[in-house]
Amino acid sequence: MAQKLIRITDRDNVAVALESLPQGSVVEVEKSAFTIAANIPAGHKVALEDIAEGESVIKYGYPIGKAKTAIKKGEWVHTFNVKTALSEEAEYTYDEEVAKESVLEMNAKKAIYASSGVPTIKAYERKNGDIGIRNAIWIIPTVGCVNQISKLLEAWGNENLGIEDGVHAYVHPFGCSQLGDDHENTRKILSDLVHHPNAGGVLVIGLGCENNTMDSFKALVGEVDEERVKFMVSQEEEDEVESGKKLLSEIAEVVKKDKRTVVPMSKLVVGMKCGGSDGFSGITGNPLVGRFTNELVAMGGTAILTEVPEMFGAEQVLMNRAESREVFDEVVDMINGFKHYFTSHGQVVYENPSPGNKMGGITTLEDKSLGCVQRGGRAPVSGVLKYGDRVKKSGMNLLTGPGNDIVSTTVQSAAGAHMILFTTGRGTPLGAPVPTVKIATNTALSEKKANWIDFNAGRLLQEDSDKVLNDFIALLQRIASGEVKTKNEENGYTEISILKDGVVL
Repeated sequence: MAQKLIRITDRDNVAVALESLPQGSVVEVEKSAFTIAANIPAGHKVALEDIAEGESVIKYGYPIGKAKTAIKKGEWVHTFNVKTALSEEAEYTYDEEVAKESVLEMNAKKAIYASSGVPTIKAYERKNGDIGIRNAIWIIPTVGCVNQISKLLEAWGNENLGIEDGVHAYVHPFGCSQLGDDHENTRKILSDLVHHPNAGGVLVIGLGCENNTMDSFKALVGEVDEERVKFMVSQEEEDEVESGKKLLSEIAEVVKKDKRTVVPMSKLVVGMKCGGSDGFSGITGNPLVGRFTNELVAMGGTAILTEVPEMFGAEQVLMNRAESREVFDEVVDMINGFKHYFTSHGQVVYENPSPGNKMGGITTLEDKSLGCVQRGGRAPVSGVLKYGDRVKKSGMNLLTGPGNDIVSTTVQSAAGAHMILFTTGRGTPLGAPVPTVKIATNTALSEKKANWIDFNAGRLLQEDSDKVLNDFIALLQRIASGEVKTKNEENGYTEISILKDGVVL
């Protein structure tokens, strides 16, 4: 009998349908056959045993909620009969022994790479020791008032300058009429982008009367290579467009001289994101990214995991891998701080998953979160970053940020990610300022939206997992080396969005 269900761990009392199952069909899990009691869509859950009202529903080896009513073996398990068990309050513990196991496991993998050597890519080496995997020119407006000037110069630059990786204006509505943390967050994100190594050059454009004054912004940005980073205040120019063209031309002369050189993959900083998840996200796409994360960290590279609300319900899994008590405390502060962000606005922390997630088979936030955190593999957590911080330490870093696709890809880019691995079961075209690798969790999506998708993780349901992983790593090497553009790059889909929490004047 062909496999139609997958039980993820031997602790689970539900399995996931690999295809749509009609009522009355007979299926088999681990040599035990039973009858399906209702029409069950692909990616949705089936009870493997009777589950009493109030009893935990187990998937990934952990509870994803509690049964609202009694559920019989063979029945569909979803939002109508399962509820979240999350609340705004939770207590967390640090298991030092479990954390040590994670570190020892990673050290063993590191020893293999130390012996065999780290794979390489071709990248641009910057003066400060960073690498860039693209050599674009970025235009950064300090305030939304100059967005259209920035877009006009972007179009002119792409038509006239001949920059291989393009000229990109990252427009936004902020930089003025903001107060407190919102204002500083805007400034930090924009400053981070000025320093991003994928930008061979940057033109910063201001208006002249905004809160984010050019002088204060320059002070925040700090030291730059003046041949590559130029500043322009529009109100000070007789013709700001002509002045902008002149500055872009000067930057382009420098950027065009840059050449790729061979560097180890350990130099890579890779962000991880999921959007439009489905019931296969935690079975194919996210575990594939998790296996790559294990390899990258073992090489000495850096991974960034964000989307804090999508850690709720699975946060203890990450805390158990904190490499020290200090890191554990920082993870707890990050989780509780984001819960406070919800409750301070009168919102519950478990207002998730989205309608699209539910259609794809995800039932509760725990269900979604336990699938999402698999992108972190089994790597120890080595650091915790606040919103707007840049990566300073290699290994697995947790970054404060929301689940919103554009906001979270922006904050990962700002933190220093050279590329973002974006798993999706529903499909999405959006792209960050950095190459955004779209990974389909199912073959049907990969085939239907070939113009969006870069890799099909649905192959894991039919092919050897090591072969799929090796193919995935080979693709990432080619993307990092500039041999292949991601679909978001081909389509010209790149944008930013900045977190806003407070008052707009």
